[in-house]
Amino acid sequence: MQAAGSWLGALVGVGFALATAGCAARPQADIPARPFDFARDTVGFPNEICLIYELTPEGKMTTRRRDPPPEYSHRCFVVARLNRQFFDHASFAPSEPRPEPAEVRSRIAEVISRSTRRPSPPKDRVVFPGFADLRELSEVHAEQLQDLGGSIAESYLQRGHWRMLFPFSRSHQDRTAQKLAERLDLGRPLVVHLVRFPQLTINHSVLLYGYRATADGWEFDAADPNDPNRPLALAFQRSRGRFECPRTPYFAGGRVDVYEVYRNIWY
Repeated sequence: MQAAGSWLGALVGVGFALATAGCAARPQADIPARPFDFARDTVGFPNEICLIYELTPEGKMTTRRRDPPPEYSHRCFVVARLNRQFFDHASFAPSEPRPEPAEVRSRIAEVISRSTRRPSPPKDRVVFPGFADLRELSEVHAEQLQDLGGSIAESYLQRGHWRMLFPFSRSHQDRTAQKLAERLDLGRPLVVHLVRFPQLTINHSVLLYGYRATADGWEFDAADPNDPNRPLALAFQRSRGRFECPRTPYFAGGRVDVYEVYRNIWY
């Protein structure tokens, strides 16, 4: 029988080898062939806002319900996830004939059924003939994408929501910003949750796809599901240990707490 110390050393050695193997041998399928392109890789329809937000002269945000209510709303997590699923699992062949709507629907369903955490190898991606990119596909088949992309419940019951119940320290947010920048260097966009709890002045999801260093931290480029026409700039200030979101039609602007959801399994 091998001595206890030897067994322990062997187990530690095996554990270290397994832990470092994931870092050293990142699967080729997990490395995107090209960078994320906001104009090509996002859907052209918005997650519609249910409320009209108005800022008073004193800087207080007030709300009133839209009348009539929007038909496609409460799906910011669904849309952010959908954009990344197509980036991870779809390819486009614009020179080929377009298939019938039923076939398009089947291919959309196939993309959405795949992992939210690991991309498909290039040879296994779902091909969409007759379309140049996701933006064009969404302009022709918006209803199909909305119908299959996910329900309201999938935004409200996203399993990462438990994290917002706990405090976000300055050091935690600093580490988060650094990790987001490092992960974006690997080439895949990241889905993040923006929240102010318990006030819930913002409870939203965006897709980060790029960043740049600033004198006091980083500025991240984000695809906002509520606005398919322009990127959102999310800044992190190291001197204050906080993320800052600009004013939008649904948020007065200011500090937000940030954490990643739908994490890549290879991180």
